[in-house]
Amino acid sequence: MPIPLDAKRAQLATLFDGACLRGVARLGDMKPALGDDVLLHAGPPLDGRVLSQPIRNAAIHALVYAGKHVDAAADAIDTGAVRLVPAQDHGVVTPLAQVVSSAMPVWRVGDDRHEVLAPIAESVPPALRFGSADAVCVRHLHEQADWAFDQLGARLAATPLAVRDWIDASLQAGDECHARTGEANAQLLAALGDLPAAYGETIAANANFVLPMLMAASAWAMQANGGSIAAVGGNGAVFGVRFAGERHWRTCAATAPIGPRLPGCEDVPVIGAVGDSPVIDFCGLGGQALGFVPALSQAWDALLPADWPERAAAVTDDIGLVCRHRIAASGRSPLVHLAMVSAARAGGLAGRGFYEPDVSLFQSARTTVT
Repeated sequence: MPIPLDAKRAQLATLFDGACLRGVARLGDMKPALGDDVLLHAGPPLDGRVLSQPIRNAAIHALVYAGKHVDAAADAIDTGAVRLVPAQDHGVVTPLAQVVSSAMPVWRVGDDRHEVLAPIAESVPPALRFGSADAVCVRHLHEQADWAFDQLGARLAATPLAVRDWIDASLQAGDECHARTGEANAQLLAALGDLPAAYGETIAANANFVLPMLMAASAWAMQANGGSIAAVGGNGAVFGVRFAGERHWRTCAATAPIGPRLPGCEDVPVIGAVGDSPVIDFCGLGGQALGFVPALSQAWDALLPADWPERAAAVTDDIGLVCRHRIAASGRSPLVHLAMVSAARAGGLAGRGFYEPDVSLFQSARTTVT
């Protein structure tokens, strides 16, 4: 039986006890063993699959940010001169189609024992996380990186910010911290205090600025609370999970999220489920916290499965984490809130909705589904 919302909110916030935004750093400084010829992508390994256009765009931008000319970057991607590997296998989470190079800035989230890293969400669309081909994405990231290092590096190192507070306030305000992140972003901005006006305005205008921090905190919480699932996400072609204590990913074909399209994008083809942000939903937020967000459940009412109000209780353990054993026993899939990324050459955001992973992923005997 679902527990009352107030009790559920307290339970979910407790999962994040100890998780703090601790600083900003260059990925290569935090993970020197990766090397400059490695790029990090969302979800399970691509395994030689042809890159979707949005991920190819993002990979090129990642190398351009590192100093390559766009043509040289494209050639390095197409010839295999750089390797694309799963971000979560290296303690990093990245949103949607965004690809991370060693030169790029990352947020540090966690505690003294363990940190998870996540890239900066540099702007509203067009943006790297939506696989946009627009060169303005790189310019915006340079701008945001300069501000983050200048204004936040020393401040966060001296006074880390507790993520739990943002999550509790978000749930109270009717945000589930994935499809709706406005309250968490406002809480972050208030906690940061005085900032240059232009910097504060860019953060306020981009409700997803806080999203990678929430992702990193969720990946941290999955480990800190001894969850049965260590990693989860999609690469646009396949969706996968990695169980705690295992090194291999279990995968299935990634279908596109279901949900309303943006005006003018009704017929735009989109790639399959993509991004590491499902870690948020697997910490009891996002699709498992839909009961906190009547505005969202009402907007999606005609599309949601009829049993959605019971899904969270069926798939989460006693502390609120999505549990592979509960999924296998119930035969129900957790709901994952995801944006739709256009498969067109220019990439971009096409809509927002939800995705249901294949239940077979969570059955012990199944390793890979293709």
